[in-house]
Amino acid sequence: MRKSLILFLLAATLAAPAAWAQKLGQRTAPPEQAMAGIGEGSSDAEYERELAAAAAFPLGSLQNPVRVAGPEGERAYLARLRCADGAIPRIGAQRPGAAGGFGNIVEIAPLDCGAAAPGRTEIFLDIYHEEHVETAAPPGLRFMPR
Repeated sequence: MRKSLILFLLAATLAAPAAWAQKLGQRTAPPEQAMAGIGEGSSDAEYERELAAAAAFPLGSLQNPVRVAGPEGERAYLARLRCADGAIPRIGAQRPGAAGGFGNIVEIAPLDCGAAAPGRTEIFLDIYHEEHVETAAPPGLRFMPR
């Protein structure tokens, strides 16, 4: 038993360098190809296609999240929302959600309008749109101008 174990370990040790020697120095892709596409972002045409696809869903849904400029834009947008009766909705603690319609992880903001429409609801916000300022409200809510 001991002799067969020693022979097995010896055979494995002798075979290992041959396998590693074949891979040494081989590249999976040239550096230019591996680095291509990094930092390019989305094209304008691709972004326009995403916007058109999202427009088929209600604003504030997972498929069409409200686009805001970072956490500050999120707070500013939520502060300007009003319930159907004009009251300020109670805003719960935001939490991260799933990947939204634009491919980013969205924030979920629970809103409570009490007896006024839309009652209790959740709004999905995409905080990765630095140059966008949303001026529309999700269904059932109103948006106060500045």
